[in-house]
Amino acid sequence: MRAYDFSPLYRATVGFDRVADLMDRVLTSEVNTSTYPPYNIEKTGDESYRISVAVAGFSDADLNVEQRENALIIAASKADADAEKTYLHRGIATRAFEKRFHLADHVRVSGAEHVDGMLHIDLMREVPEALKPRQIEISKGAKATKKLTKKAETVDA
Repeated sequence: MRAYDFSPLYRATVGFDRVADLMDRVLTSEVNTSTYPPYNIEKTGDESYRISVAVAGFSDADLNVEQRENALIIAASKADADAEKTYLHRGIATRAFEKRFHLADHVRVSGAEHVDGMLHIDLMREVPEALKPRQIEISKGAKATKKLTKKAETVDA
């Protein structure tokens, strides 16, 4: 197992410790992570995404989609109604599962639909107005000096 030192990242950046933690978590995660059920992640627009999960054999009542802080949790469990059946071959898996996806800041679930054995979850990144880039006006010459002087007088008074 390789260990990476993220200390150079901390010298030149502020507030990226979550990114380093995420990288560390990804690099140390087990190689034997579950591939069941199969899923796709696609970018559907500049600020929108879709996760599609193959959930054949599960009804809407068997599925649970939940967003907690920066995590999307998709879970399914099905009562074993097939216990009395005898299968010669059973290739369609309907075992319980839980899939977790870590979401970036300001990403929220905008909708979910279950169609033809696929669970589609739509995600949208919505950056608050206060965090969007804004242009700062730069004052020039005597005009700027007057503004600074007025502010200083107001504070002193």
